[in-house]
Amino acid sequence: MRLVDRAKNIIVSPKKEWEVIQAEEATPGKLLGGYVAILALIPAIASIIGQSFVGVSGFGFTYHVPLTWSIIGAVIQYVLAFVGVYVVAFIGDALAPSFGGQKNLIQALKAVVYSYTPIWLAGIFAIIPMLGILGILGLYGFYLLYMGLPKLMGVPQEKAVGYIVVVVIAAIVVYLVFGAITGAIVAIGYAPSIFRY
Repeated sequence: MRLVDRAKNIIVSPKKEWEVIQAEEATPGKLLGGYVAILALIPAIASIIGQSFVGVSGFGFTYHVPLTWSIIGAVIQYVLAFVGVYVVAFIGDALAPSFGGQKNLIQALKAVVYSYTPIWLAGIFAIIPMLGILGILGLYGFYLLYMGLPKLMGVPQEKAVGYIVVVVIAAIVVYLVFGAITGAIVAIGYAPSIFRY
């Protein structure tokens, strides 16, 4: 139930929730195993259902990705969720001193993990591939990162915008690279069997 409360609070009342998060004790295991492991399942499972059972429609026909390829893509997407939050947190931690903040990987990890909440929740729209565009609602996570990361890393307010811009650019690059990797693997499942090796 704590996970549900955290997800709801970080979206509905982020300013107050960042205060709570800042004071909390946390470990990478608790953050990754108790939060990311559960929420990152949402887009992974939704994509399997959407691609293989509902089907991807376009140009007057519907294509069902073979289940094996959907599962492979979902597993890769799931694993990359862990890698992605850790890489972005590592970058945020490394850059904090350059913007007047303090290095603290746990605080950076908390900020990134919790700010990704809307991205994972918006992944539910992958169940109906035509609604996948609504995944854009996950961009609210960048606002949450803007609110939380400077606070948790002790970056002064006057330097917070520059700090967040650099970290957000890094997060976007990580997201695009990982999305391209997952997309390329799933695309193999779309290809006619004649093109498969």
